[in-house]
Amino acid sequence: MNDYFLLPLASLPFPNINPILIQIGPLAVHWYGVGYIVGILFAWWYAKRLAANARLWPNGVLPMKPEDLDDFIVWAAIGVVLGGRTGYVLFYDLPRYIAHPLDIFAVWQGGMSFHGGLLGVILAMTLFSIKRGIRTWSLFDVVAAGVPVGLGLVRVANFINSELWGRPTDVPWAIEFPNGGPFARHPSQLYEALLEGVVLFLVLRILTHSRLKLKTPRFVGGAFICGYGLSRIFVEFFREPDQQLGYLLGTNWLTMGMILSSPMVLVGIWAMVTAKPVPQPQPA
Repeated sequence: MNDYFLLPLASLPFPNINPILIQIGPLAVHWYGVGYIVGILFAWWYAKRLAANARLWPNGVLPMKPEDLDDFIVWAAIGVVLGGRTGYVLFYDLPRYIAHPLDIFAVWQGGMSFHGGLLGVILAMTLFSIKRGIRTWSLFDVVAAGVPVGLGLVRVANFINSELWGRPTDVPWAIEFPNGGPFARHPSQLYEALLEGVVLFLVLRILTHSRLKLKTPRFVGGAFICGYGLSRIFVEFFREPDQQLGYLLGTNWLTMGMILSSPMVLVGIWAMVTAKPVPQPQPA
């Protein structure tokens, strides 16, 4: 801690954007909620465009009907919210919620886990695809391709909320957050928005449209899982760990985010390595 006071005081000013976008009486619309809503709607719209483009799919056969994705958006929203909240409770602050179980339902106080949300959506996709007779990995591929946009928006909202800030630093673009103590810190939320949002979306776009990897079920989904895991692990080196957890296993670098993201990298690599193109139909 004493080393922190040796850091230079110079830093960029925090933009101090109101976390509430619109407020009418007791009704408040937060940037955080807008990020989730816009992200889900974009992923739905983008998935419909991908699913309707015969050039991208094996043998030009569309993998699902547009109305399938119209129905799935409800399943996805439920999976994100329930999975994200459950993951946060279990992985990040379980003792608090055991002591105060009613706080589990106080979602307006914040507390969502990407890893839990991912598991919730995977469960929703599996059940939905079985019910509709859709190839599960193709549904995962088409949904995963648009998810990075929502991830980027939510990370920007984290920045606006002055939460999940980075570790103290002396880089020229360091920012002194209003609730981050008297330290210039990494704007790690923006690092995540760039890597998990912009960069990952562009990589997946190349895979779907230039490399035509939707013809190889689970490759795009695997690239998403691996890409997110690598991005998150990298940014965790610049992000302050959750206060209630701190660094793990007696280290000054290992965080819960790293532990939860490492299996994602392995699963993503497995999915890409083992993915096989759908064979061409044999002439009669």
